[in-house]
Amino acid sequence: MLKLRKAGLLFCTACAVSFNAFAQGTTPRPVQWDLQVLRDGQQIDSFSGTTNVGQAKTDTHHHVVKNYVGCADKAAGDIDLQRTLTVSPIHANADDVTLQIDAQETLQENASTTTSEGCKVPPQPRQVSATHPGLVLKPGEWSTWQIVDKNPTLVYKVRATLSPATAAQ
Repeated sequence: MLKLRKAGLLFCTACAVSFNAFAQGTTPRPVQWDLQVLRDGQQIDSFSGTTNVGQAKTDTHHHVVKNYVGCADKAAGDIDLQRTLTVSPIHANADDVTLQIDAQETLQENASTTTSEGCKVPPQPRQVSATHPGLVLKPGEWSTWQIVDKNPTLVYKVRATLSPATAAQ
């Protein structure tokens, strides 16, 4: 029985050494990704980054717009239409890359409305939140994810590839 315990202990020690060596030698490769934001088919914004698997990168972009309102069509206050994206590679190899994407958007409709007198009322900003828990991409190929289907349409066009291990930011 004592010999069996010693053999088991030696085996477990060897397993731990092998596991630690494996864990230290298998650093995940960073993922280079690009995301284009398309509103009604036209690119209006873009994000990019190099992020390690299991980590996330968050960026916020601002686009300040001025609406013209009233019967005199005068400039109204500025509205900050901001877009915050968090991109996190959750899997990457030579065959496919999986990204988790969280998006927070402030956008407004395409057109102003008018009162019964014909005076402009500004479009109301609205908040849009979307999460894709695992967008699977073929390395280097573009894929799309539709966020809003009308007034306006909003589509994210995404691609990702493996980067050299030293490129992570």
